[in-house]
Amino acid sequence: MSARILMSGVWAALVLFLVLCKCIMLEAELLQVGFYENSCSMAEFIVKQEVAKAFSKDRGVAAGLIRMHFHDCFVRGCDGSVLIDSTPSNTAEKDSPANKPSLRGFEVIDSAKAKLESVCQGVVSCADIVAFAARDSVEITGGISYGVPAGRRDGRISLDSETRSLPPPSFNVDQLTQNFKNMGLTQEEMVTLSGAHTIGRSHCGSFTNRLYNFNSTTSQDPSLDPAYAAQLKQQCPQGSTDASLVVPMNPASPAITDVGYYTDILANRGLFTSDQTLLTNPSTAVQVTQNALSPFLWKSKFANAMVKMGQIGVLTGTDGEIRANCRVINS
Repeated sequence: MSARILMSGVWAALVLFLVLCKCIMLEAELLQVGFYENSCSMAEFIVKQEVAKAFSKDRGVAAGLIRMHFHDCFVRGCDGSVLIDSTPSNTAEKDSPANKPSLRGFEVIDSAKAKLESVCQGVVSCADIVAFAARDSVEITGGISYGVPAGRRDGRISLDSETRSLPPPSFNVDQLTQNFKNMGLTQEEMVTLSGAHTIGRSHCGSFTNRLYNFNSTTSQDPSLDPAYAAQLKQQCPQGSTDASLVVPMNPASPAITDVGYYTDILANRGLFTSDQTLLTNPSTAVQVTQNALSPFLWKSKFANAMVKMGQIGVLTGTDGEIRANCRVINS
């Protein structure tokens, strides 16, 4: 009798799993490339214009927009919740320690949204604008462009407490693999998407433990190239409280989407623990080497991984809303 009950429980769990998988697949299928072709044909062009305008003034904004898309998707799914401002009664995602002060590019999204509302009121979601802006940022920095399946709707909840799902720069390879697996992404896609660190900058506080306080017996991380460590110490003095101190993630080409990130890791010049840790696992180490040697292959994989990441937990159909202002939920 107990065995029969156990088997029925197993079958019930299997059926539930298949139903959930089917729901996820159907949800993703509701997104489509060219979603706004009939309802707002200029949507993607308008976003691209705003990204290009911002990039001409600050080349670093591209990295910020790519990172914003990642941070949006890894918390509650790709629903634009990272854009919502805090209120007196709620601290939103953007103001959590995981996002502030490192996230940037919000003004680009605001500008694009304002333009879109003037020509297609209530049509284009903030979540889709973020996805388009990330793609345009990849393209404008030398990466491969890709079609963005659109049709996302905006979420109405943003909680700083939920940013714990974002991987910190201290994660090791096993923690990173599990974190991405939780989001439906493979280990290879984790290594591929980590390559986004080839552009942009980091605040000193994200890695200075590797320079001055690595562990109880060693002050400096032994896996860090000594010459690079000396350079970083000049840029980030010990004990400095200046929160504005930043360094480029990939010093050789900080505004170009290339494989410099992977060649840096092979030279023990990965800035974060979560970067250099990719050499500590045989599988991820092989992927790092392959990506470093095959720029076009990595760019292609990166484009595909961005499309897949952009479908995490999306709201479609009648779920969520189309925010009039990306910073505030509709009243």
